[in-house]
Amino acid sequence: MNKKLLVMVFFLFSMVYGQQVQVLDADTGEPISNVAIFNDARSKAAISDIDGIADLAIFTTKERITFKHLSYQTRKSSRGQILKQGNRIYMVMKAEQLDEVVMSVSKWEQQKKDIPNKIDVTGARQIEFVNPQTSADLLANTGKVFVQKSQLGGGSPMIRGFATNRLLLSVDGVRMNNAIFRGGNLQNVISIDPFAIHNTEVIFGPGSVIYGSDAIGGVMNFYTKKAEFSSSDSLLVSGHANYRFSSANTENTAHFDFNLGKRKWAFLTSATFNNFGDLTMGKHGPQSYLRTRYVVTGQGEDVLAENDRPRKQVPTGYDQINLMQKISYRPNNTWKYDLGLHYSETSDYSRYDRLIRPNGDNTGLRSAEWYYGPQKWLLGNLQMRKRGKGIFYDGLKISTAYQHFEESRNDRDFGDPVRFTTMEKVDALSANIDFENKKIGDLRLYYGGEYIYNRVSSTGSQFDRVTGGKSGAAARYPDGSTWQTTAGYLNAEYKANPNFTVLAGMRYSHVWIDATFDKTYYPFPFDDADLNNGALTTSVGFSWFPKADFQVTLNGSTGFRAPNIDDVGKIFDSEPGAVVVPNPDLEPEYAYNAELGLYRNFNDKVMLRAATYYTYLVDALVRREFQFNGQTQIDYKGEPSQVLAIQNAAKAFVYGLELGVEAFLSNNFSISSNLTFTEGVEEEEDGSDSPGRHVAPTFGDFHLVWKNQSLKADLFMNYNGSVPYKDLATSERSKDYIYAIDHEGNPYSPSWYTLNFRSQYSISQNLKVSFGLENITNERYRPYSSGIAAAGTNIVMGVGYNF
Repeated sequence: MNKKLLVMVFFLFSMVYGQQVQVLDADTGEPISNVAIFNDARSKAAISDIDGIADLAIFTTKERITFKHLSYQTRKSSRGQILKQGNRIYMVMKAEQLDEVVMSVSKWEQQKKDIPNKIDVTGARQIEFVNPQTSADLLANTGKVFVQKSQLGGGSPMIRGFATNRLLLSVDGVRMNNAIFRGGNLQNVISIDPFAIHNTEVIFGPGSVIYGSDAIGGVMNFYTKKAEFSSSDSLLVSGHANYRFSSANTENTAHFDFNLGKRKWAFLTSATFNNFGDLTMGKHGPQSYLRTRYVVTGQGEDVLAENDRPRKQVPTGYDQINLMQKISYRPNNTWKYDLGLHYSETSDYSRYDRLIRPNGDNTGLRSAEWYYGPQKWLLGNLQMRKRGKGIFYDGLKISTAYQHFEESRNDRDFGDPVRFTTMEKVDALSANIDFENKKIGDLRLYYGGEYIYNRVSSTGSQFDRVTGGKSGAAARYPDGSTWQTTAGYLNAEYKANPNFTVLAGMRYSHVWIDATFDKTYYPFPFDDADLNNGALTTSVGFSWFPKADFQVTLNGSTGFRAPNIDDVGKIFDSEPGAVVVPNPDLEPEYAYNAELGLYRNFNDKVMLRAATYYTYLVDALVRREFQFNGQTQIDYKGEPSQVLAIQNAAKAFVYGLELGVEAFLSNNFSISSNLTFTEGVEEEEDGSDSPGRHVAPTFGDFHLVWKNQSLKADLFMNYNGSVPYKDLATSERSKDYIYAIDHEGNPYSPSWYTLNFRSQYSISQNLKVSFGLENITNERYRPYSSGIAAAGTNIVMGVGYNF
């Protein structure tokens, strides 16, 4: 009796559930909703629900069934075959999606095809395949963003001739730029965990209408993974575990995240641990890049030691930990609350480019120690979102955030017992309110307001390693200084017809700085800096499809950057024999930009993209010669030093061309390539000019990609053009120790290319392994303006498990 009952239950279970299929994404395993399912005669049809599930009861066992979705390649199968495959069918996403949705331009979802700005999107499946070491490497792997590195623990993006505090970073919509983001190279992007990123959106060109100050050259938005709700009453449990190894710096990285979801509550916990060893450079290249000597300190004495492995860049290794916690609450279909907590901390890490500086007579090294203390970043972000019609909106988002930044600099000259330390901390508060309104016919409005407050804590000290004595020293910034801004913006999208969309916007921002200078160590000729500046920025552009497969975009915009505490109040050594001093008499710099874009799709087989732009920067904040109390030289750390300061002393223009191609030669084989040309010049007040410091050399990539449902492989080349001496910025020419030397004895940046391979194989739907071989020909090279040579031949292996 029990056996008969068991057979009947099994039969009924097979009848009910054997007629259902779940449609899943072949790369991510996520369910696909709204998949059309029909037979050859189109006389029977079904559609998948939000969980990707559809009922196939109307189809016979051997009947041919088609699965079709706008974003995926069409699949065909039969009910019998699907049953053998566990009632699951996997679909592969199409390579090109014109209906892709982005959020960066208005902070609300918009069709990418309607936006006149150039935006590069890197999604979760591509991030997983690229498997980057840091978020800086993730940007570099797009082939559209140039990344400079002064040390292994770094990565400073350059976009369209601008970098550092002229680019804006944001995480989940929260501005990461703070009051001490400097004009020199920045490392803050490495605080963002690449394993926690769901997708990135990079806006090329000014984004000040939405993001305010600093968004002159572009905006880099990182959107992290979200906590997932359950679609049923049962508890949803899922997660990922990953391990990554790279041979060039004996990297060991471990990551895990897990998600618990109910219908109304969801929790996501993520953690990543990195251990990076000293980086080994390539074998074939300039001899001057080799690390032949380094400083060893013992028993109170600095000694130059010979490096028996001169390709090993000693010291460059460091450790890092990243933690993230997401909590989401959805009481109904109208409201949603999201709490995000992020924490990142590195160990001490050396600034390698300072450790290879020669001393004055080139007989030794200038520094015995030069390292950053732990770089810490904490972000707490509470977002409330309302969907549904209000009096003045159809969507509402309120976001409040607190961030804490901490960093320090520690340096000691060779043979000098005194180590100088400066410690900086920034507490940042922000509040945003954003509205979406689409009530007025074909006009869609986005508007909102923002308030940001930064407080800077800065201290200085000196430590005598012989006597053990510790005393005070000049701080890097005015301690207790504040930077704050408030703004309001309005953005409008007007769809004149299905093929023509106009996007226009304006924003007014006001910025205040309050800083009091400590005259204990330097007799400043002023007591404080009290800046009060406003800026109006605008943008207007259109996206036009004269034919379904041809798109033209045109965009004009303005951007601005208000002086921050780093511009107004910094005192530090920029290079041997030069010191930067405060300058409280600064005004914002403004950028005017025009951009033309073209896109052509040839039968979904070949896609061509091109964009050209011109940006003009006025009242540019640049470092130039200055006088301090009427003197052009002052004593700094016991050395006579030329006085420099940030000033509104130049104009600049940058122009360029960006090209891209994708070609799909078959269902499995494709090629893609990107190429970027940039030119830029800074014009001085006296009429002279010089090359722009952050104008990257010509760079590009070329990929050959093969893919089926289990394996994806990519053979690719990265390329960088040369920067001859005549095109080096004046500030770069003095750093001859990081450059190669040409036949005339002048520093320059040589061209280089690397041949690389990466692959990912799905052993099962849950288990994936990856293998990569970078710089196969073992080239020795330094990307432009970088202080550290890149990795030589590098084996990269990874394994990931989803549950």
